[in-house]
Amino acid sequence: MSTTRPASSARHKGKNVALEKPYLDVPGTLIFDAEQSRKGYWINQFCMSLMKAENRERFKANERAYMDEWAMTEEQKQAVLARDLNWCIRTGGNIYFLAKIGATDGKSFQQMAGSMTGMTEEEYRNMMIGGGRSVEGNRYIGENGTAQAHNQPQGKGHLNASATDQTAS
Repeated sequence: MSTTRPASSARHKGKNVALEKPYLDVPGTLIFDAEQSRKGYWINQFCMSLMKAENRERFKANERAYMDEWAMTEEQKQAVLARDLNWCIRTGGNIYFLAKIGATDGKSFQQMAGSMTGMTEEEYRNMMIGGGRSVEGNRYIGENGTAQAHNQPQGKGHLNASATDQTAS
């Protein structure tokens, strides 16, 4: 029996308690849960700082220097610099906080969402007006629907790839 604590466990009264996360099997979806919240604390705090005009100005003047003032991981900083919102989310970013980066760049939420799906703003808007992606083939990882990683414009496995895999390609 392994003594390594599973990634999906928690401490409860001194014991490891497995947390069931059935949502891990949803294709193209990373749920912002307590684990992601802890992981992304500093990237999300950085994003919230962009609510103040003087911070937006400082960030736009020297993005790297401003981010270096925050206890973000290097991976989080690289994801922000690349404006890769999917990567930011994998590092713990919450889309509602990440929207502050888009607003700082003069982007609408619709433009940001489109970029996350590999679509133009118009393509994304039309998809949503048309009812969004079909649930058929998109309920579980491994089905052959449009939300499955191998059918995404980001490429096979991109949506569930680790950041290490992402930066190595």
